[in-house]
Amino acid sequence: MKSIQNIIGILLGNTIYALAVAMFIIPNNLITGGTTGMALLLETTINIPITVFVSIFNITMFLLGLKVLGKKFALTTLISSFYYPLILGVFEKIFENEIMSSDTLLCVILAGLMIGVAIGLVIRCGASTGGMDIPPLILNKKLGFPISVSMYGFDFLILLGQMLIREREMIFYGILLVLIYTIVLDKVLVIGKSQIQIKIISKNYNEINEMIINKLDRGTTLIHGETGYKHNKYPVVLTVVNNRELTHLNNYVYHIDPDAFMIINKVNEVRGKGFSSAKKYE
Repeated sequence: MKSIQNIIGILLGNTIYALAVAMFIIPNNLITGGTTGMALLLETTINIPITVFVSIFNITMFLLGLKVLGKKFALTTLISSFYYPLILGVFEKIFENEIMSSDTLLCVILAGLMIGVAIGLVIRCGASTGGMDIPPLILNKKLGFPISVSMYGFDFLILLGQMLIREREMIFYGILLVLIYTIVLDKVLVIGKSQIQIKIISKNYNEINEMIINKLDRGTTLIHGETGYKHNKYPVVLTVVNNRELTHLNNYVYHIDPDAFMIINKVNEVRGKGFSSAKKYE
């Protein structure tokens, strides 16, 4: 069932990506990075159809990834490498004479939002969108280059190449597009995974600890702590709860000790019993 869900997620992500390109990027002559950006550059300069270049490039990168990164990686990118060019060609025909909006900035924002969601969805399913995602992974494995740095570097070079054939203003729009989908991608990757980490310092630490375990059904960790002024040694109660439980915890703690000191932090992801795996009462 998990594999089926991942396949559906990968298909949906690539569909959203292709839809953004066909609806907003191609009709408004926007520029972007990645494989699509290279395809737009070559279509303008030597008249190679976008879907033809994307198909050839994705297959080439897929074979290169298979050789360098192994079969396991190749299986995760197989769907994207072949499905994306196919669905992009379908959407190109559907929106061939359609212009969704003549407002360039609006199109940049909408395209950035859709692409960020699309890439994030594919990555969350344990795959990649293929194409220009693969060279940074190869450089990371062979030379140790950070993946994010390599991706930004390639996107910058692709945008720079389009500067030779496009007006300066469109380059700025292209940079904005890349920034938007990068920010959205980061947000999508942590949706539903963020939790609240709380550290509680109180003389009633034992009662608070019991309350968290018995009333909230959350685990705790007692960390050695000592106050700086009077050097009172109170263990710090560390726990992680979700957003809904935070209000209840806050009320319980201050009912037990109105002078309790609480440090509240939002964390991107928590793994372990009760979060990424089932609770076990041992």
